[in-house]
Amino acid sequence: MRSALLKTVSLFALSGALVTIALTQASSAQAADTASGALLGNDGKAHGTVTVTDAPKGVILRVVAEGLAPGWHGMHFHEKGSCVPPKFTSAGGHVHAVTPVVHGLLTPNATDAGDLPNLYVAKDGTATVELYSTLVSLHGVEGRPALKDADGSALIIHTSLDDYTTQPIGGAGARVACAVLN
Repeated sequence: MRSALLKTVSLFALSGALVTIALTQASSAQAADTASGALLGNDGKAHGTVTVTDAPKGVILRVVAEGLAPGWHGMHFHEKGSCVPPKFTSAGGHVHAVTPVVHGLLTPNATDAGDLPNLYVAKDGTATVELYSTLVSLHGVEGRPALKDADGSALIIHTSLDDYTTQPIGGAGARVACAVLN
């Protein structure tokens, strides 16, 4: 591999400085820390992928899904990395750093770190979203709960939208899809 790299560099001797810079930058670049999982629906139809990427002050969540019912759905990070169908209750409650857990992105005294914005599913059952959460981290940084702790975590998609205030889960209803985050 090294000899092939050296041959490539020698082919571009005229722009050697640029090649050297590009190779140095490429070799020193670090991949972002991530957690990902396969999204499974309780009906056998819903499926997709979930990726969580560590960011300096939170995480970036990316969901790509198919086979979900059209419309708005609540979505939350849950405290255990387990997705036993059909109800996905093995994922436990929402990720949190403090108890009691007070739910709601629109609730002034909320302590629910698992809260996320709603997911919109198109008429064809597909959804793609990328969003940012400052409430969690992958490894428990700056007091934010860790998604990659000893028992892992999961992303749950609910049957209805989250109203961001109703206790305990914003009226989001049953769990219809789940992804273990590894």
